[in-house]
Amino acid sequence: MLLKSKEDDGLVEINEVIDLIDPFKEEVMVQVQEGQNEQPPEPVKKSDLVFPSGEALPLCWLDSNYKLKS
Repeated sequence: MLLKSKEDDGLVEINEVIDLIDPFKEEVMVQVQEGQNEQPPEPVKKSDLVFPSGEALPLCWLDSNYKLKS
């Protein structure tokens, strides 16, 4: 799955989608998609990622207590 970094608008590939949708994990391992060579995986905070369209990630992926805040 490809997402976009808020910091530099670059695309990143999520290594484990299950980690992305787990609200108890604050970081996911990604591979930056730039250049011709495959980049090494690195941890990135989920709060620093958005969908390629610019839309924010669902709150239920980021906060385990999202229902209590409604």
